[in-house]
Amino acid sequence: MANADSVGQLYLDSFGQGRLATITATKLNTTGNAVVALPFLGGGLTKGNATTNSGQVVIRRITVCNPSGSVSSANISISTTSDGSNVIANATTLSSVSGAVTFQDVAINAGNVAVSGFNSQALFVNVGTASGNENTVDIRVYGDVVSF
Repeated sequence: MANADSVGQLYLDSFGQGRLATITATKLNTTGNAVVALPFLGGGLTKGNATTNSGQVVIRRITVCNPSGSVSSANISISTTSDGSNVIANATTLSSVSGAVTFQDVAINAGNVAVSGFNSQALFVNVGTASGNENTVDIRVYGDVVSF
C-alpha cells in the first residue's frame, strides 16, 4: 500500500500545472514599469551560471481577480524585466474585473512563455493606466515547473 504522505514528498515539478507566483491586494493607482514584482515560487528558482543549469518555469495563464473598488479602466502589462521590456503579456484593460467573484485572464504572448531563473527571478507588473483611489487586485500566475 502506498504511503499517504508520498504526495507531500514531491516537488511542484512532479505535477502538472500549478501556481507559480501570486500577489494579493496590489495597488494599481500609480503608473510605471515594475510597479509590482511577482517572485516565482516565493523566490524558489535557482540562478546558475547559464539557462541550462538554472530553474525554469513555463507560464501558461495569468489571472487578475478580487478587486477592491473599480479597476475597470486600469491597464496593465507583465514583463520579465523591471524596465518594462521583454513583455510577456501586452497591455490589457481590466474591464472584466468588476466584483468579488469576477476574474480576467491576461493573454500571454505566443501562448506559453518559458522563463529561466538565469534571466529573471520574478515577473513585473507595469501599469499603463492607473485605477485611482488606491484600488487593488490579486494577480496569480499559473504554469509548469520544468526544474528548480
